[in-house]
Amino acid sequence: MRRVTLFVNGTSYNGKVVAVYGTLADLLSVASTKFGIKAANIYNGKGGLIDDIALIRDDDVLYISEGDSFVDPPNNLESPHEFHSWAHTDWITLNVGGRRFTTTRSTLVKEPESMLAHMFRDKDVWGNKQDEQGAYLIDRSPDYFEPILNYLRHGQLIISDGINLLGKLEIASYDPFNVEINNSDGCFVLGADLSRLDLRYINFKMANLSRCNLTHANLCGTNLERADLSSANLDGANLQGVKMLCTNAEGASLKGCNFEDPAGLKANLEGANLKGVDMEGSQMTGINLRVATLKNAKLKNCNLRGATLAGTDLENCDLSGCDLQEANLRGSNVKGAIFEEMLTPLHMSQSVR
Repeated sequence: MRRVTLFVNGTSYNGKVVAVYGTLADLLSVASTKFGIKAANIYNGKGGLIDDIALIRDDDVLYISEGDSFVDPPNNLESPHEFHSWAHTDWITLNVGGRRFTTTRSTLVKEPESMLAHMFRDKDVWGNKQDEQGAYLIDRSPDYFEPILNYLRHGQLIISDGINLLGKLEIASYDPFNVEINNSDGCFVLGADLSRLDLRYINFKMANLSRCNLTHANLCGTNLERADLSSANLDGANLQGVKMLCTNAEGASLKGCNFEDPAGLKANLEGANLKGVDMEGSQMTGINLRVATLKNAKLKNCNLRGATLAGTDLENCDLSGCDLQEANLRGSNVKGAIFEEMLTPLHMSQSVR
């Protein structure tokens, strides 16, 4: 995994550390979301235009513009949001759940949007409590905190096998890191209650999440490729840009889910097993469901505008009230499918089976 620090063109503060995956368009989409702009160009520190994702290296500092030319960023000392000189030299001792950790302030603020960065970026800004020996008190499990600190030190998240999986999820939701919690044997969370957790960009590839409660969870950008979500409950979940290639979600409930990313990053469910799923009322503009299986699924009142349903098995699928404008149904199996009360006409040219 590569990670880079992004700044808005012409600035050197309020940077965002993000993971690099997919295409250059994917990175621009992430940058648009992070900064609330319409990102169009990416420059390196010397003003060179990046036009290929392969040119980006780990720990690069990049500048995002909305199409304007590169503007050389000012010196950090000129910025009103500068780090003070002591930020890179202070040694700090933390008392986390009774265990002491010593590190530098610059390590703790390495992820600028993290809780630790907000706590230790400026001296005493949060009024952090200290014990009798001057160590800053943090009410967290030291076993779960240690991997976070090591991640900040060297950029790799290493979690011992003895840590409970829900503890790993606590690590993942504590700070906005791109965390991989998948073990070599697969990650097992059968039946766990993960509702309303912030699980953005976590790698659940091949994880066993069968019968889990993921209602209203934030799974934006999460990798669920080949994961087992059979009979899981994801009602109301945020699934913007989710990757669910060949995922088994048979019998799962995904009512009222949001797959639409305003920045344009498409949710990918290509080849997924969605037999009998209930996705009623979900927002799925532009979703990729190519060659997925949706036999006996309930998709009533879904927004499938511009969706890719080529080669999809829609046998006995209830698509009543759906918006299928500009959807691609070529080669899909619509035997027994219900198309009542459609919001837009379904042209025969959209489907050939």
